[in-house]
Amino acid sequence: MQPLQPMRVDWVATPPPSAYPPPRGRSQRLTYGGPPTYPVPPRWGFPLLAWRWPTAVPGTVEQSDSVDGVRRLGRTAQNSLWLLAAVAVWGAFSEIWRYVLVSMSRFGALSAGVVSASDAMVVSSSAITITGCFLSLLLGLVWVRRARNVAATLVGYGPSRPDRDVLISLVIPGVNLVVPGSVLAELEHAVARRPADERPVPSRLLRWWWGLWAASGLMVVVVVLWSFRSSTQALADGVLLHAFADLLLAGVAVTSALVVRRITTLLLPVDAASVRLMRVVEVKDAPEPPLRSVRASGSPR
Repeated sequence: MQPLQPMRVDWVATPPPSAYPPPRGRSQRLTYGGPPTYPVPPRWGFPLLAWRWPTAVPGTVEQSDSVDGVRRLGRTAQNSLWLLAAVAVWGAFSEIWRYVLVSMSRFGALSAGVVSASDAMVVSSSAITITGCFLSLLLGLVWVRRARNVAATLVGYGPSRPDRDVLISLVIPGVNLVVPGSVLAELEHAVARRPADERPVPSRLLRWWWGLWAASGLMVVVVVLWSFRSSTQALADGVLLHAFADLLLAGVAVTSALVVRRITTLLLPVDAASVRLMRVVEVKDAPEPPLRSVRASGSPR
């Protein structure tokens, strides 16, 4: 007779049911217990700033070739161009007033104070116009360079001409009337997110600027050549030529400011607040929708 083997028993200890809180029903709503509390002040949080470009947050270095940098420089260039347009209109008015005084001098002597005031207006407007031209040209060149770099980063392909060739083309007579328009056409093509293999087609605004730019350059040549004539009638006609050149310069400055604003706007992301929401009010001449087949009663859906 074999002895009985002892049975192996595993004891498992479990807490009694009364140790757990009674389960809450799903229909019971959670009440707001107030804001969270911490034993110590938390070390984390968000900066007390409205949304900005990442490079505009204090403590970071703003990149020059960034969308925000192009926007800031574009705004400065626009202000300079609008000021140049106002000074050019003032210069055209001064030249027209001088021509009126020249015409009046045929019938008698003029007041010395009126003539001195006219000369002061012409000289001061010319000096400010020349200074404004150089300043606007410098700001425009820097803006174009940065806008081209930012556009190349966004669209994934660079411009066809390097910056050095663009600067050289502005110095060569005749070429400087054609190349700036093509450079801006390529830039406009890039910021509009059009494919690289598509030929750039300038917009109507850019074509107007291109025409005024070429006409202004040709007018400068005409004025310089006209200044070599010394007859009385030639001097009087030269005053009108200066006035017309100032008006052309004002047109170039205005269209340049509009082109800068257009390209800068295309570079910026679309603001949802500026998008006009539309809804369908009425549909006319629409085809009738197809008739649905009749479902038999009792058939499953």
